[in-house]
Amino acid sequence: MEEDKLDYLLVPLGLLLLAAYHVWLLFTVLKHPTRTVIGLNAESRHQWVFAMMTDPLKNGVLAVQTIRNNIMASTLLATIAITLSSLISVFVSSSSDSGNATLQIVYGNKSPLLSSIKYFSILLCFLVAFLCNVQSIRYYAHVSFLATLPSSRDNMETVEYVARNLNRGSYFWSLGLRAFYLSFPLLLWIFGPIPMFLCCCMMSFLLYFLDTTSNFTRDLHRRSFKEDMLKGVDLESTGPLSEKIPFGVSNLYCPLLHADTNFS
Repeated sequence: MEEDKLDYLLVPLGLLLLAAYHVWLLFTVLKHPTRTVIGLNAESRHQWVFAMMTDPLKNGVLAVQTIRNNIMASTLLATIAITLSSLISVFVSSSSDSGNATLQIVYGNKSPLLSSIKYFSILLCFLVAFLCNVQSIRYYAHVSFLATLPSSRDNMETVEYVARNLNRGSYFWSLGLRAFYLSFPLLLWIFGPIPMFLCCCMMSFLLYFLDTTSNFTRDLHRRSFKEDMLKGVDLESTGPLSEKIPFGVSNLYCPLLHADTNFS
């Protein structure tokens, strides 16, 4: 195959591989959340909000400090993203002789138009990461006020609302982190389509092990959820177990309260 044609084959294949993996990941998170780290973390955050808001006078400081740490992490990523975007813009606008030196080690299409597309895609990737982290900060800041509101076990609407906003902030943080991941193959694209395609294959392989959970992890979370839910049950009250657990929590953790439940 001609050297100029490699970009039209390997680059779409690499991006399609990453897109197919994330479509599978989204389907697994929606249908089988406990098989993914994202799903288990969402359930853990829901349980954490329930524990914090049942006793805000005791846990209010801990809740605010925890959310503040998340805000600092999102702020750091947002600062890095906008800084890299500015540096790429300055580099593209001022590059003249350095571009000729780079072209000598590139095996692929070396047209000026494609070179501009490469830098624009990297810039767009960092801008998406910046916007996602800003939205994450927005949700975390809102949750920092709501998490200190007193809420009884019978009033689960407030807890569900706070947990939903906290998970949305975490989802935006994850999207911003995925944008950083995508910038790696795009940066290697500057040196040709072959490094970019190899990076996409390796990244899909590594992300699979980072995003999926093992049977040990699922069983550990299941036992943790079961123990915490049983601690919140009034053992002296009568009636079935489902009537002793708050409505919002029983709906979320009902599969985890059944014994001998195995996740395949």
